[in-house]
Amino acid sequence: MSSVSSPVAESDLPLRLARTAEAIERLLESLLATAPGEGEIARPERLVAAMRHGALAGGKRLRPFLTVETARLFGVPQEQALRAGAAVELLHCYSLVHDDLPAMDDDDLRRGRPTVHKAFDEATAILAGDALLTLAFDVLADPATHASGEVRAALVRALARASGLGGMVGGQMFDLAAEGRFEAQKRALTETEIRRLQAMKTGALLAASVEIGARLGGADSVALKALDAYGRALGATFQVADDILDVEADAAQMGKATAKDADKGKGTLIGVLGLDGAKRERDRLSEVAVKALAGFGADADVLRAAARFAAQRKS
Repeated sequence: MSSVSSPVAESDLPLRLARTAEAIERLLESLLATAPGEGEIARPERLVAAMRHGALAGGKRLRPFLTVETARLFGVPQEQALRAGAAVELLHCYSLVHDDLPAMDDDDLRRGRPTVHKAFDEATAILAGDALLTLAFDVLADPATHASGEVRAALVRALARASGLGGMVGGQMFDLAAEGRFEAQKRALTETEIRRLQAMKTGALLAASVEIGARLGGADSVALKALDAYGRALGATFQVADDILDVEADAAQMGKATAKDADKGKGTLIGVLGLDGAKRERDRLSEVAVKALAGFGADADVLRAAARFAAQRKS
């Protein structure tokens, strides 16, 4: 079944997000079944349970939503778009499981529930994260995601580049260094360093979510460039908004501990620009994302709405 592009009002966005989240949840349920898949020997029950705890029943599923809605611009069949979106979400969930570990951010709560290492144990959480990560690439490399091996290779590369050494993992390393983990004295980050860290740790995967949808649909170089600008601006918007929520929201709203950035002395744009300045920058970045889609007409209204949602979200 091919999807059809149609204009969308901002008021429609919550429904579109919810529908995609439900579809992704069903697919993740299937991908995280206890029965072994083709070519697998067995799936340990405790490991599967930990993976399901980390990946199911929670979250807005914004990253797969971006993949699905970008793919919609190019008429990608819904089944393929959802598979690519599920791969992005599996990788995102792996990053959350590992980020919550005592050696990283040391969090006890995620999406209103105990984190995986609290619900199970640290060793199981590490393995669950590893398994979610590798399953993401398994899904992208499967011909069911796209018949063309060349396209599948491009999807794998996009996700690997965004999530690895020069992307999310590298950003996490910069983040740990910013906390003073590896030096006797902590050094305050410059604005340029903060923006680089955030572009890698958070922004890269959000931008890749958009790129993967575009590459799945065979987007040309002009479209890819515009969507890359959109994805990067949206990723920056999301992170600044997250920093603001860490200051203004409470744990019940967020489903996780708040005020941790200030407690750890992490570098954020709030520290450089002040709270009001950070809010202005958040809104500016959101509009940069919106304007990057000028060439797509009304078909991209849902992506424009997503950029504004990233700035104004409350959790």
